Amino acid sequence: MSVVGVKKNYFESVKVKRRITNIIVFTILATGSILLLSPMWWMFATSVKSMQEIMVYPPTFWPSEWHLGNYIETFKAAPFWRYTLNTLFLTFFAVFANTLSNSFIAYGFAKIKFKGRNVWFAILLATMMLPGFVTLIPQYVMFAKLGWLNTYLPLIIPQFFGGAFFIFLLRQFYLTIPNELLEAAKIDGASHFYIWLRIIVPLSKPAIATVAIFTFNGSWNDFLGPLLYLNDESLYTLQLGLQVFKGQVQTQWNFLMAGSIMVLLPVIILFFIFQRYFIEGMNLTAGSKG
Repeated sequence: MSVVGVKKNYFESVKVKRRITNIIVFTILATGSILLLSPMWWMFATSVKSMQEIMVYPPTFWPSEWHLGNYIETFKAAPFWRYTLNTLFLTFFAVFANTLSNSFIAYGFAKIKFKGRNVWFAILLATMMLPGFVTLIPQYVMFAKLGWLNTYLPLIIPQFFGGAFFIFLLRQFYLTIPNELLEAAKIDGASHFYIWLRIIVPLSKPAIATVAIFTFNGSWNDFLGPLLYLNDESLYTLQLGLQVFKGQVQTQWNFLMAGSIMVLLPVIILFFIFQRYFIEGMNLTAGSKG
């Protein structure tokens, strides 16, 4: 057999192996995707069923009749528009406060040299090992003495003091930004605030977008915070509003699932729109690009 024939057979065998590998990988990924998405399909299918069909045993995987009017009835059964506006209000302030405070604090730890910087940063990281439930009662007592219960203040004001994880994430990203850029700005007479606003922030958009996405997801889906501090139904968020469909005798599962779908959609849409920034933000070497 000639050398050309041997090379041809080799490349054909490699191509066949690669094709088989791709088929196996695709099968595994498709199976995993179906398993992960099946609960979402079950949620959607339940949202368009009648209560009679939901209670049928064995349960039906595909609705026999599609009751799309359940989504309209969900808004009639509870003031969902009010809950949505309340949630958007809290989420806006949470995203604004977290991106502002965490970015500024992380700049100080990353680019400003001061005495005890590493010690204070180690103490900050140590707070990540402290479960949030440990500080739950002291925070509640403090806010009660301040007269902040049944207001949005306990859910907004703490956001302006930063979070250890976000500060760590942004600090690691800022460390990849060359110090020469900052030194050149200092020679021109720029202050730390100007350097942070005009140099650090524009170069850190992916990392800041990651913080914004995490914060949006956390604030949008927050249940415990509003449950603790809000008593007036007019102040309820979407997560508390979904509890309206849970009765003591019977739960309106179709309305509950319809509401859950509507609450889930903004998070999914936001992730697909900003997923590029999210991936870049998690890459700690992206700050040195460009």
